[in-house]
Amino acid sequence: MGTVTLGVSIAVPEPYGSLLQERRAGFGDAAAHGIPTHVTLLPPTEADASSLPVVEAHLTRVAAAGRAFPMRLSGTGTFRPDSPVVFVKVAEGGAACTQLQQRVRDASGPLVRELQWPYHPHVTVAHGIAEEAMDRAYEELAGYEAEWTCTSFALYEQGADGIWRKLREYAFGGGPAVPSLPAQSTPVDEPAATPY
Repeated sequence: MGTVTLGVSIAVPEPYGSLLQERRAGFGDAAAHGIPTHVTLLPPTEADASSLPVVEAHLTRVAAAGRAFPMRLSGTGTFRPDSPVVFVKVAEGGAACTQLQQRVRDASGPLVRELQWPYHPHVTVAHGIAEEAMDRAYEELAGYEAEWTCTSFALYEQGADGIWRKLREYAFGGGPAVPSLPAQSTPVDEPAATPY
């Protein structure tokens, strides 16, 4: 069956998701339209396609043990010079995201993996673009604020075209899946890129 590239993340809901996606594109980040706006729980991870049912069962258990929590974004940060990323900061909900990503990558589950960097919840708004554009993203979104109640997370797969598509959403507390978030634009002619 081959391998698939999976990611697990919390989608930033509308209207915030599309607004930040458009801002990211406006800063010149060509990957913007292939990556729904999100907070990463599991970075891009190669897995056997045949393991998807096991992965989905694991994520169902993680979600069933979880509870909704408040999320608030506020201001900007950067991982430069270590990594060419500018992001909007998670000002509230970071501890819950950290616990959630630990459960997603738990050693007893199918998604165990080491991280390249210590986990730091954030929403990327510029990645691998010109320094001047990174500076502009950092400055122009410095006053950005958004808040919502996080009730779920989702499993995504990166297609051969580089676009990340949602496979399934997992509602906290074992309840029915929440309605899908409105789709952010995803033109198919965007180049492949790492979203995290």
